[in-house]
Amino acid sequence: MKVCIIGNNLTSLALAKALVNKEIFVDILYKYKNISLDKTRTIGLSKSNINFFIKNISNINKILWPIKKIKIFSENSGNKEIIKFNDPNNNLFSIMSNYKLYNQLNSELCKNKYYKSKKSISLKSLIKLDHDLIINCDHNHEITKKLFFKKFEKNYDSFAFTTIIEHKKLIMNNTAIQIFTNRGPVAFLPISNNKTSVVYSMRSKVNENNFDMKKFISRFNSFYEIQKINKISKFQLKALSLRKYYKSNILAFGDLLHKLHPLAGQGFNMSVRDINKLLNVIDRRIELGLPLDQTVCKEFQNQTKSDNFIFSEGIDFVYEFFNSQNTIRNKLVDTTIKYIGKNKFLNEYFKKIADVGLKT
Repeated sequence: MKVCIIGNNLTSLALAKALVNKEIFVDILYKYKNISLDKTRTIGLSKSNINFFIKNISNINKILWPIKKIKIFSENSGNKEIIKFNDPNNNLFSIMSNYKLYNQLNSELCKNKYYKSKKSISLKSLIKLDHDLIINCDHNHEITKKLFFKKFEKNYDSFAFTTIIEHKKLIMNNTAIQIFTNRGPVAFLPISNNKTSVVYSMRSKVNENNFDMKKFISRFNSFYEIQKINKISKFQLKALSLRKYYKSNILAFGDLLHKLHPLAGQGFNMSVRDINKLLNVIDRRIELGLPLDQTVCKEFQNQTKSDNFIFSEGIDFVYEFFNSQNTIRNKLVDTTIKYIGKNKFLNEYFKKIADVGLKT
């Protein structure tokens, strides 16, 4: 069995590692072998996804930073949180740096006899090769433009700003903080006792080039004694859901299927859940002695498409509801979040959804 994965991003490397662990030959096709890694970007992984990742992909324990509490504020609430989540017995989720995960996966793959990386080729040339499945994770490949262009897409008219702040060492820096400001949500995500990732999603009604991220952090930070603010990165925010996941034995995957607002930190979590489901489909076919062909793509789409769409729409609803500049709506937001926080059933329900996604 032989699988081709197009693209060398985090999702494609994680999927490749999961497949070679099952002794399936994998070719990764890359446009640029040495990609530029943004060291300001971080990933939050839920408990269930961490367990799956360690068991089926790679042991990431050494690069994880545990989060035991989540506190949510609004610009109107001052220093008093309007909701908090905590679990005295377990971590709520964990944070890791994108570049650390990328380097670990890339290093492990390069040592695996079932793995090869090659320069990207055209669709016509690719089809002539003997791959059982072709999985596309590359937005810029011609396959995306020719086969996977039909999608539901939304431009948030927003930009995300990310950086790492270095601060005075805390004894236990394990509380994630989110503030719903009038211009969009900002999250403080600990990655060590003296470093914290900051992610701000700003609605762009004015020229975002005039925005001063350092002043913004100073305004809303009352949690850390900051010693240094590192390089600040910026990228545009969009959401999308692909209408059809596959064509013949070519399957779209990762951000090509669903791109989310970073509000809830669920983008990579959804991709990891998709890897889990795809592996289950492949395992069943191997157990039955069946080939890996386009029926794998069809079954994967049938199992995931509706759940992914509903989950994506839910994240979009949360973003729109919690980011109105209307004063009456702002008060409604605070009241709604406080109710969720006090209601034990709803509190546990939202923690479960964030951990395992939708189960239908």
